[in-house]
Amino acid sequence: MDISLPHLRVTHPQAATARHAFVIMFAAFVLAYVLPLPFHGLWIPDETRYAQISQEMLLSGHWASPHFMGLRYFEKPAGGYWFIALGQAVFGQNLFGVRIASALSLGLSGVLGYLVAGHLWQAPRKSLACALVYMSFGLIAGQAGYANLDPLFTFCVNLSLVALWYALGCTSGRGRALAWAAVGLACAMGLMTKGFLALLLPVLVAVPYMAWQRRLGELVGYGLIAVAVAALLALPWALTIHQQEPDFWRFFFWHEHVQRFAGANAQHARPFWFFLPIIVVSSLPWALLLPKAFAQGWQQRRTPGIAFLLLWFTLPLVFFSLSRGKLPTYIMPCLLPLALLIGHALVDCVQQGAGRWLRANALFNLVVGSVALVVLAGLQIKRPLYIDEPLHLTLITLALGTFVLANLMAAMRPLRFYLAPALAMLVLVAALPAAVPNSITDSETPDTFTAQHLDELRKADTLVSNELGAASGMAWHTARPHVVLYNVIGEAQYGLEYPDAQGRALDMDTINPWLARQREHGSVAMLLRVRSDTEKRELAILPTDYTRYDRGEMTLLFYPAKPATP
Repeated sequence: MDISLPHLRVTHPQAATARHAFVIMFAAFVLAYVLPLPFHGLWIPDETRYAQISQEMLLSGHWASPHFMGLRYFEKPAGGYWFIALGQAVFGQNLFGVRIASALSLGLSGVLGYLVAGHLWQAPRKSLACALVYMSFGLIAGQAGYANLDPLFTFCVNLSLVALWYALGCTSGRGRALAWAAVGLACAMGLMTKGFLALLLPVLVAVPYMAWQRRLGELVGYGLIAVAVAALLALPWALTIHQQEPDFWRFFFWHEHVQRFAGANAQHARPFWFFLPIIVVSSLPWALLLPKAFAQGWQQRRTPGIAFLLLWFTLPLVFFSLSRGKLPTYIMPCLLPLALLIGHALVDCVQQGAGRWLRANALFNLVVGSVALVVLAGLQIKRPLYIDEPLHLTLITLALGTFVLANLMAAMRPLRFYLAPALAMLVLVAALPAAVPNSITDSETPDTFTAQHLDELRKADTLVSNELGAASGMAWHTARPHVVLYNVIGEAQYGLEYPDAQGRALDMDTINPWLARQREHGSVAMLLRVRSDTEKRELAILPTDYTRYDRGEMTLLFYPAKPATP
């Protein structure tokens, strides 16, 4: 029995090896990406916001126009929210349903890495190594359990460039046309997930590569297939959102693209070199293999596959570095080619018996893990992070201990346990969110506090909050988008400017008269973050005839109805 791919034939023994590889990858995906999903609350601000926006699509049936707590929210297109909403529709409006889209996106990106490595090197061991290197990158494994649009966008970009590579390797016209159609499909998905970057990034790689290969005519000819497919898929939504919300494209293009890239007041402004240390940190536990991987890549740069990977990694990285606005997750589309370069160098070291680089990498990880254990022990003695939390403390200690032990094995026998750092990182990242101290989760995952008082919140006639993340978490848990904002605007500013949003935001001068009027018609629940001096004043000026609950920095007030006196 043969399994055929372009430029690759896998015979019986290799097919068995490939099956074993997919079993290992699936086990890593389930244990490290999927199982931890429901065991920690929604982090603010991103997870609560994306959970609520997607849930609101399910509740309202308005799939074209994203709304955040009933307010227009045009910072991202609708497509990414569709996938998060689909997760909630299939698995329920719960933590697992909210996060499964991220886990699947990055798990499938690992599969793409396996397939491309097989296409490049026809070596199942190297394919498995590349996939596990990618899946164990700290940034990738961490984002797999985080409800966000970056994992979805990363998968779209990865798919577009993998499809491009297969298109360039196809010998049949039909296969090449199908591969270019897949490029268009991925670009359309990416456009509707996060914007025009999904169209730009494949072009950044394709033009110089095909110019080097003297195949620009093919790019123009077959590229039209990708353009046509992308337009066919994206145009219905693009026209629908324009008809429903005429200001969407102006705001989205200007605010999310022009200002973020070149604006003097760009959000998350960072220096040009910001992503260089981020690349090193993101590539843990393989950071010390970066010099070896880049050196080998440079030596083999005239090999078409290596040249493609180098362009895929370098050109998007340069483009993102030129942007004024930067976040660590922006470079996630650069990490799959980096994993392929590292996996290529890693297995070559094993096959050549050159364990020096592997041992050095494992020793570095061993030092990092040991220092983390020592710091944790010191803090617990002098300034405890964990107070009356034996389960959390035990979990983080076991995870760090596993990280140290696995890298100790890799340091002692690098040629045998060369993939042990992947196990170490996957265990650590899977355990870390559930092992975070209560002092952090109380303030950063306030939806868990909300869930404890859900019955009372559902009975309240009006919901109010002074923090957007807490407000959206409360809206998600209660399935009630209409939360009044108290002395906070933030990312809701654009939506609040519309006439139909009047009365959704209150300041410290208007809160008490409004509260008195509102209580004439029913009860009011207020979820407040009380951390800064301003937030303490926000609480101090309120009436005191409430039922109060506190946890960490969060305060929940319940005001009973108070009919007006005749």
